[in-house]
Amino acid sequence: MNVLIVNQSVVDMIGSFFTLLIGAVDVDGTRMSRDSIRDQFVCRIWFTRLPLWSFLITSTYNMFLMAVERFIAVVYPIWYSNNVRIVSLLISIKHQEKHFY
Repeated sequence: MNVLIVNQSVVDMIGSFFTLLIGAVDVDGTRMSRDSIRDQFVCRIWFTRLPLWSFLITSTYNMFLMAVERFIAVVYPIWYSNNVRIVSLLISIKHQEKHFY
């Protein structure tokens, strides 16, 4: 459970950072060219706010994963203590990150 809480804290912190960064940085899109790699990055990643949405979706799925984990721990405590290991939680977190990035 502590791994999920730490993961949630880190994801929320980075999501908050991107929220502040998007609010603080104003990019003028009128003078962009197709030849510039920077302009392509700004157009495809920054204007779509992909980093922000990625971390918000990851945060939502992590909250869901914590709720399911707590549900199993409360409803099936013996099964939970015998079968759920920290490795399975780490694998599910890695799968979650791989799916969204």
